[in-house]
Amino acid sequence: MSEKVELSRQQRKSQETREKIFQAAKKILQKKGYEELSIKNICEEAGVSNGSFYHHFKTKDDLLSYYIEEQPTINPDLLEIPENAGGVEQGIIQVYMNYVKYCRELGVEFMSGYYDTKNQALNAAIRTERPYPIVTVQTYVEKAIEAGVVKLNVSIEEFTTDIRMIVIGNVFEWCLRNGEADFEGNMSRSLGKYLESTLCEVEKN
Repeated sequence: MSEKVELSRQQRKSQETREKIFQAAKKILQKKGYEELSIKNICEEAGVSNGSFYHHFKTKDDLLSYYIEEQPTINPDLLEIPENAGGVEQGIIQVYMNYVKYCRELGVEFMSGYYDTKNQALNAAIRTERPYPIVTVQTYVEKAIEAGVVKLNVSIEEFTTDIRMIVIGNVFEWCLRNGEADFEGNMSRSLGKYLESTLCEVEKN
């Protein structure tokens, strides 16, 4: 019994340290920008050692990607396969409405700092871990195709790349306008138009 209590205390302490490191990174991003976001500065701001940082994260980009991608997780299994292409479209848009909500929680300053071309956490070509939320969407669409609900008129690779670029464009526009853009409306409209052109209904015999 005491072993279980000890484990949860250890996990809690680990979570607190992780959060402290993130809050330090968030503060630096908001006040000074990505250029000043070094591991040394993060550790100084958080009051933790370099060793402690590397125990939780591999790089500063890994730290950022953890908070962007891991936190607002929707389990793909919770997205039930609907009966038609319209339902699949709504499911995908819902995933990104969840992402928009989380971006708002993190704030324009944080997201502006995160969406920097030097941030390799954004590079899907070299990033292999936690590429949320596009993995959720890909899994969902593959399940819908397998169930005979929809078919794609592009490859799944093209589909996920296009969606990622649409999402990045919407986040960038929101940051560029300092939060004044219609984030939810623009995301929903642009994704909707793209999905309508790529998701095709499967004709039932």
